[in-house]
Amino acid sequence: MTQKENYRFSLGRDDKAHEVVRSGLEAFNTTLIGENPYHDFALYARDGQDQVVGGMFGHSGAGWLYIDYLWLHDSQRGQGLGAHLLSLAEEEARQRGCVGVFLYTYSFQAPGFYQKQGYQPMGVLDDCPPGYQRIYLKKSLTA
Repeated sequence: MTQKENYRFSLGRDDKAHEVVRSGLEAFNTTLIGENPYHDFALYARDGQDQVVGGMFGHSGAGWLYIDYLWLHDSQRGQGLGAHLLSLAEEEARQRGCVGVFLYTYSFQAPGFYQKQGYQPMGVLDDCPPGYQRIYLKKSLTA
């Protein structure tokens, strides 16, 4: 009998198990780095008709702002709105005491755009999705 035979494994959504794992990891981390809660972040751009034409969301914690999604309507691309949204996000990150911003993009999306805004590539995951790359970028907010 192997050690694995003493356990039952389940795949799929389980809110109670999710909370046990999340709180367990947070408690462990707290013993090493102290209390460091994560807070949601959302920023949206609306046009004159109050329609959402762009925005982003993610969270902050551990001294960083993590941008999970950034999107602009096709009609807004190349007009400076994306750069302005990033600038506002960076200011919010500073207000939250963050030392930097982290995000990822795909090779078919906008890696050049982020680099023009001062984001530095820090890693690449090939074939994610197959035939493309996931590119991880960061920007330091400290002088």
